[in-house]
Formats: sequence, structure tokens, C-alpha cells
Amino acid sequence: MKYFVPFRQLRQQPTIVVDSTGLGASLTLAHWRGAATPAPLRDDTSVGSVLRALHQPHTPGLEAEAVTANHFDIDGFVGIWALLNPELALHHEHLLRLVATLGDFRETDWQDPLADQALQLVCWLNAEEKARFYEPFGAPARRRREDEASAEKFNWFLPRFAGVLENPESGRAAWEPEYARVRQGVAAMQHPGTTVRRYPEIGLTVVRTPEPLPYYALFGATVGTDMVLSLYKGQRYEFEYKYTTWIDLESRPTLPRLPLDALTARLNALETTARRWTFDGITDTGPLLRLGGKTLSKVQRYADPDQRPIHASSIPPAQVEEEVVKFFRAGYVGVEPRRYWTWAEIRAAGQPEQA
Repeated sequence: MKYFVPFRQLRQQPTIVVDSTGLGASLTLAHWRGAATPAPLRDDTSVGSVLRALHQPHTPGLEAEAVTANHFDIDGFVGIWALLNPELALHHEHLLRLVATLGDFRETDWQDPLADQALQLVCWLNAEEKARFYEPFGAPARRRREDEASAEKFNWFLPRFAGVLENPESGRAAWEPEYARVRQGVAAMQHPGTTVRRYPEIGLTVVRTPEPLPYYALFGATVGTDMVLSLYKGQRYEFEYKYTTWIDLESRPTLPRLPLDALTARLNALETTARRWTFDGITDTGPLLRLGGKTLSKVQRYADPDQRPIHASSIPPAQVEEEVVKFFRAGYVGVEPRRYWTWAEIRAAGQPEQA
């Protein structure tokens, strides 16, 4: 029988590390860039790597009884729960993969018969986490270390998750508010007032829709691409690199993130309002390019677009789209998509070639 230990206890016994990295791990099951996950177990999500390991019980290191992670999120939690409940996890394998993908990448195929149940589980985890503990990335504001504070979340959720997995109605009071908001967003994405344009050669999806939406609704149309430009009415815009290019994606090759300095400078040259375009660094989990106001905290940037202010620009939407597409088409000349970029290679790809 396996058991959870706080991350600080990693070296006190043979320990499996999930959705994290740590020196001294008996086995690493993580999709983080450069993680020491054995090649046969690599997967898009850390849950996927755990499930692959459960199908290969003789994997070296899997015999360790202790399991840990250095943070709490849906992918990491479900991966640890699966190691502690292998039979139930394999019975619900497809559903758990959907939960991990929705939780981490905010993507799902709404035609999948289990997509709705996956959304309910994700919303239950989100709601209980915020109500009983603190929101994602909220530990520093409470002067706590995430690797220490998150242990309390694991200890609460681990014995309770199976009940909601097998009987979602038992968690309805918690999951229904966010679930209803996301389903409204999904309906908005399917409404004629929303258009979706894809530029597969640069990995970009452009979504034009009247109002900002929850990520779980917005990103459903972006599966297979790694950048999203959202164009809302009132000339409000956000560009975002998806989390799919922060981790080592197994299922398909990707292009490296490019620094957004030149694109931001171009938009600022066009902008005639008093606001300035700002951007996050490429090593952020989900960097945003947006018209600036008060600086957003990490908690606000991780929150849904409909939960933060998005300011009106003077630039018409067609021109914003044109500038973004032009920037990436030029930046990716001579760059081929592939798997397993290192951060050093990503930074190098964003540097102009020396004459």
C-alpha cells in the first residue's frame, strides 16, 4: 500500500515524485520540461505517466511506497491519488485522463461522453480547494511555502476524491456554480456570434467572441495549438501562450515560445490610449500579452479571463490579429516543430541570428 508524504520528507524513504522534480526520487512521473520520467512512461500529463506506470508494474522505482509532489494542482493530485488507488484508477482511466487534461491544459473535447463528468470533478476540486484552503499560487501571499502548505490539501482530498469520482452528485453543491458558468461559456463558444480561426503553421488559434469566458470553455476550441489570441467586443484583447509549451508534450511536436518584446513594441507604437501593452516572460506557466492596467498577480493571471479586467484598445481587432500572425510567421522562419525543447534551446530560438 502506498501513502502520501509531504515533499520535505522526500529523502527520508524511497519516494515516487509526481508532477514535480526532486533529487533522490526513486521514480519521477512528471511532464515537466527536463523531468527524469522514464521514456516509456512519458505522457502529456503527469496523470498519464502514472497510468502508464500502473500498466507496467515492474517499472524500476515503482515499488517505493511513499509518494509526493511539491505543489497541489489537479494533475498532480489525481496522479498521486491514482498511485494510492491503482485498481480504481485503471477502472476510470479515460475519465482521469480527461480530468488531468482539463485541469492542466484547460482543454477538452465536449463531444466525449465523459467530458461533462470530468468538468464536474475539476469544478469540485477547484471549489473545495478555494473554500477550504487557498487558491492556486496563493501560498506566498499567506507567507507559506507551497511545498509545505499543499500537504494539507492532499491530506483532505485524498480520502474524499473516490466518493465524488464514483458519485458526482455527492459533490454537486460545491461543483455546480463553476460548472454552470463554464457550460454557459461553452454555449457562447458554439453560438454564431463566436468565430474561431486557426493558423496551424504557427500553432495559433484566434477566438473572436463577445465577452471573456472561463478557460475551460475558451480553450476547448484550441486543442492542437499552443497560442491563443482572444478578441472581445469593445476592442479588448488578450494573447496567451498555453501551458502545453511549458511542459514536455509527448503527443505532438511544438514550436518554442518566442519573447514578446518586439510584438509588444509594435502594438505600443500603434496604441493611442494612455495604456501600454505589457507581457510576461516566456518561462511563466501561461504568459499573457495584454493592454496594461494595474499589474496582475500570479493568482489573477491564473484565474479565468472573465474574472479579471481587460481594457479597451485603440487598435482594431483585424489589425491586432494581423500583427500577431505576422510576428510569429517571421519569428518561426527556419524553426521546425519538435518534442523535448530545453529552456536553453527555447531562449536561443528567440534570439536574432548574428550576421
